[in-house]
Amino acid sequence: MSTEVMHSVNAGSRSKVRTMAQVGMLSAIAVVLMLFEIPLPFAPAFYEIDFSEVPVLVGCFAMGPAAGVAIEFLKILLNFAINGTATAGVGEIANFLIGCSLVVPAALIYKFKKTRTGAIVGMAAGTVFMTAVGCLLNAFVLLPTYAVAFGMPIDGLVQMGTAVNSAIDSLTTFVLFAVAPFNLLKGVLVSLIVFLIYKKISPVFKMNH
Repeated sequence: MSTEVMHSVNAGSRSKVRTMAQVGMLSAIAVVLMLFEIPLPFAPAFYEIDFSEVPVLVGCFAMGPAAGVAIEFLKILLNFAINGTATAGVGEIANFLIGCSLVVPAALIYKFKKTRTGAIVGMAAGTVFMTAVGCLLNAFVLLPTYAVAFGMPIDGLVQMGTAVNSAIDSLTTFVLFAVAPFNLLKGVLVSLIVFLIYKKISPVFKMNH
């Protein structure tokens, strides 16, 4: 094997190791951020916003959509191992899908247009897509699962929504006035933070471009 080939193989190996280390680091940061949850006045207490998608989206922009999915998966897996589950894993799967629905569209658009405009368009598209996916999963998967897990009918969850917003009187209005604004707000805040910090921290990931 020639010196040039060996150098290329070694460089490729170092790049893979570096990527794995960065995925692990960002996953760990995401797990820590999951611990800091902020209640919202327009949604029941079990809807609390966190910023764990910030390092996931940073990883997506720096290393591509596949790395972002890996970070999201490790984040959910580590949180599951640390805190367990109240939904037999269904909530964790749904959260994984909702998280990916934000970061993957954003990363795909940014991958083909690596400009400030591309980042903004990507994050806007991801926010809208996450809101739609979040509404569907909450209506048909998460809320029914939580109702079973907590031993209460769906109407009981709806009443918890009514207590904070009198416009909520059914599952549909619960999704429209609690779930949708929750996901929109989270997507906007996560996108804003990443927009403000990415350029400053991106040199850390320059070996992956």
